Amino acid sequence: MLFMDVHDNLPGVTAADVAEAHKKDLAIQDQYGVDYRTYWVDEAEGKVFCLVEAPSAEAAAAVHKEAHGLLPDRTYPVVEGG
Repeated sequence: MLFMDVHDNLPGVTAADVAEAHKKDLAIQDQYGVDYRTYWVDEAEGKVFCLVEAPSAEAAAAVHKEAHGLLPDRTYPVVEGG
């Protein structure tokens, strides 16, 4: 399944910060059957959006929790458009 997770309250977050966190996700994601595909950062609003393929939203969150502890505020199942 494909999910978009949203981190709403990360004041002061930078693209560099998120790049480091993403590397940590990639390092362990296979243990959970997860594929963090890409992410977007809104530095001005302190928000991060992650696109992830995972067996469940819980598996996707488990990667974030173990990798860096930054859990999403919301996770939405999504369908990729073309």
